[in-house]
Amino acid sequence: MKIEGNAICLGPDIDTDLIIAGRYLRTKDHTVWVSHIFEDLDLDLGKRLNGSVIIAGKNFGCGSSREQAAVALKGAGVKAVIAPGFARIFFRNGINIGLPLIECECKCKEGADVICYPETGALLIDGVEFHFEPLSDRILAILKSGGLLQYIKANQ
Repeated sequence: MKIEGNAICLGPDIDTDLIIAGRYLRTKDHTVWVSHIFEDLDLDLGKRLNGSVIIAGKNFGCGSSREQAAVALKGAGVKAVIAPGFARIFFRNGINIGLPLIECECKCKEGADVICYPETGALLIDGVEFHFEPLSDRILAILKSGGLLQYIKANQ
């Protein structure tokens, strides 16, 4: 598995309410979530997400346990999120919907070329190499299936 995209740099403690504000959760229409993603942080950020890799600070996805935050990121075209650490329930929500989440301490430069290899634990940002604990075989299988539901259907 190889993940490639341009870096979007965010700080630490990005909570689920910053990803998708609670006022948009009265609908199950994912396109509404995508159209309002990160709007309380940066009105134009959502327009730059398609094909990107978010590189953030510690504690990404903290706050409420809303699955909609991970769904909105994937729906906006985010290829992966890389951070030194994630809120645990956000981590499971992301993996369960097929969004790769990589725990790695690294430097970020906006727009940098990012290449990530979850099986080997290698991360390249504009050619500078970083290392992380490779994802487990089970998590990789879930991601390759497109999410937990698809993984279960394929393995019954």
